Amino acid sequence: MTIAPPDPAAVSGHAGRDTSAPAPAPAPAGWRHIARDLADDLATDVAQREQAGKPPHDEVARLRESGLLTLLVPAALGGGGADWHTAYAVVRTVAAADGAIGRLLGNHYFLSSTARFFGGPERAARIERAFADGQWCWGGGIASQEPPLMLTPAAQGHLLDGHQRYDTGVGVADRLVVRAAVPGTGEPVAVLVDPAHPGVLGAGAGDTFGQRLAAGGGVGFDAVPVGADGILGSLSPDDGALSPFAGLSVPTARLVSAQFCLGVAEGLLGEVREHGRVVRTPWQPFSAQAWPGGPPQDPYALTAYGELTVAARAASALADQAVDALVDGLDRGEDLDDEECAEIAVLAGAAEAAASRAAQEITSRALETIGAPAAFTRHGLDRFWRDTRTHTLREPVAHRLREIGDYFLNGAHPPFHLPA
Repeated sequence: MTIAPPDPAAVSGHAGRDTSAPAPAPAPAGWRHIARDLADDLATDVAQREQAGKPPHDEVARLRESGLLTLLVPAALGGGGADWHTAYAVVRTVAAADGAIGRLLGNHYFLSSTARFFGGPERAARIERAFADGQWCWGGGIASQEPPLMLTPAAQGHLLDGHQRYDTGVGVADRLVVRAAVPGTGEPVAVLVDPAHPGVLGAGAGDTFGQRLAAGGGVGFDAVPVGADGILGSLSPDDGALSPFAGLSVPTARLVSAQFCLGVAEGLLGEVREHGRVVRTPWQPFSAQAWPGGPPQDPYALTAYGELTVAARAASALADQAVDALVDGLDRGEDLDDEECAEIAVLAGAAEAAASRAAQEITSRALETIGAPAAFTRHGLDRFWRDTRTHTLREPVAHRLREIGDYFLNGAHPPFHLPA
């Protein structure tokens, strides 16, 4: 079979999109300000949008217009030129307002960086320049537990076939990154795909009870052509198959998960704080108002808020420490050794575990401080719990704790296991 050469419009972006040169990139504080403005905008109608559950085309358009999609692309290639400190702060800010969009954006940041981890600097530069020109939104997933698709050699590259069960962002993505297997050896590789190809089938909304706006769902591939630059690199877990720098892809993804959890938890805490200042608590059912004439002083409510604040701040401090270590490791590049990579991976795993536990505790217990009104649909507070639980079910904390314990006790390096 002969594969037609790629359409130039498919390489450089969608036809008709304005690809004029962007304005100079803001400083990190400027990007965080942009993220806060976007989050405020998303928060105004998030409950209604979440209940409607429509594909987030408008939300992605807002991300594109803000410049946040290309935040991590080097400025010399037309992007924002920011580092992961800023990207994680943006994910957390957006997730606090709209957890599903925060998850979609975090997944986009990780997947759009896969060429850096696995494809080498030259291939990464080519892809990131096209990414910036086209202002792509990336979706998909390369989780280790996902059965790989199959690559078949063809006249001008490979053909991709198979089905992936659930990927974030597939319903709105301009590019997909998926996990596929090389014929014969079965070696897993990361593959870049244009979802506009007619062989990409069934991308659409999933049926999960949370993250309804993350555009997740299953996607199939029927003889989809993959060129040379479309195979981003090996995902083999075998010892020595990947450099320590490529190994940093795992903690990078785990810290996306941690920042999502922290953002959702902090978003709910902000909501219940506003309710708690004006609504009586369930522990004082006979009071007409919370505490007339002064700020609320219900000791049970104050204790609950104190405990949840400690949980959030402790997990946040650990996540900040892990982000610092990761960024230092990324800056070292190929000078990083295996032991340093393992230390970063363990720290990121600990941060993800702490954030996951804090988010589950906060999104359950914080609603108790409000009582029965927390169940009213018009408030939409249940979305915080649903978004969190949908996420944490895919990555059980038990696995992270076992890896951390094995490293602490036996010095065993965590396995190369890309998260969902």
